[in-house]
Amino acid sequence: MNYILFDGPVRNALLPFTFTRPVADILIGIMTIRQKWEMHLGSTTTTITEEYLSEKYPMVELEENVMINASFLPNNDLADLVSDLKTNQAIFKGDEVIAFYTSENQEEVDFDSYEIIQYNGDCITVENTWDIFSKNAEAIRVDFDFLTEDRKSQPIPKSVNTINPDDIFIEEGAKLEFVTLNASTGPIYIGKNAEIMEGSVIRGPFALCENAQVKMNAKVYGATTVGVGSRIGGEVKNSVLFANSNKGHDGFLGDSVLGEWCNIGADTNNSNLKNNYEEVKLWSYETEGFAKTGLQFCGLMMGDHSKCGINTMFNTGTVVGVSANIFGSGFPRNFVPSFSWGGAAGFTTYVTKKAFETAKLVMGRRNIDFDETEAAILEHIFEETKKWRKD
Repeated sequence: MNYILFDGPVRNALLPFTFTRPVADILIGIMTIRQKWEMHLGSTTTTITEEYLSEKYPMVELEENVMINASFLPNNDLADLVSDLKTNQAIFKGDEVIAFYTSENQEEVDFDSYEIIQYNGDCITVENTWDIFSKNAEAIRVDFDFLTEDRKSQPIPKSVNTINPDDIFIEEGAKLEFVTLNASTGPIYIGKNAEIMEGSVIRGPFALCENAQVKMNAKVYGATTVGVGSRIGGEVKNSVLFANSNKGHDGFLGDSVLGEWCNIGADTNNSNLKNNYEEVKLWSYETEGFAKTGLQFCGLMMGDHSKCGINTMFNTGTVVGVSANIFGSGFPRNFVPSFSWGGAAGFTTYVTKKAFETAKLVMGRRNIDFDETEAAILEHIFEETKKWRKD
């Protein structure tokens, strides 16, 4: 069967992260949503997403297809239902469609003509940016059980202090010595060729993905995920870093999400709790205002390619768009539009020529080309977000 993941109605609620990727490629737990579905289904997937992203994330449509709402994360029961779908069948949870069978020649889908299968089990959904960190503990546990079932961990080095070692799994090539791993509060997964430097203290749930790194004497609280090739140091709590981002120095990052290719300067801190303990509000790209999150703890949402200088201070509930460059003393405002250059004293436009020069250098350090496809995506985002920038 040909499986196609679609963004669904939550795409705009997941900006700025979905400016540069489909919903399916959001990281939560140990894997992206796409990776979870592909492993559960035993099949590759393609994507229906925004037109400007379609060259990088193309759709392959065959005569028979199963469309999957990427905001739903799979589990064994749900994946079985999806893989058993037949002609004119659809899976719903309440009023929301999870998956449905379709053919290449169907121009429209009328669910009134479908056999509706109601899924009444539990499953994780990602519908808001803050779900990425607030549901990360549950996602790590689900992924950990799935990835480690009937497998044996690499041996834990003798110099490593452990609590509840049965919930620690180390992949081949990982390096760690003289660290403390406490899995009593959730599982700890250490990916292939990842490294935890000496002196670090880590509480689960925690996921260190392939080739990622924890630097010396780091203090990490669950539920935290460090994406492929990313680095963390200092103090990190309940945060998700997508691939190839750096928070490598002292400073606090809490209840936050960083996209890809982000860099956090030394001694940067974010607030994750308001002084008056009130509910945190976050900028909404849908309403173009600040929306309630229902959370008391909520920190920084930073889109791909954004960076900040040393000693940056972020207010509670700050949203930074794509390819912003933030520096200087004081607190920058709690919504920084994409392609902004500056800080608390004010912003100017970070022109694409300069932004692209930096992106090329940053990605080149990881032997990844900043090609015309990447440039076209960022050019589109630059134009789309122009209305929020004030020079």
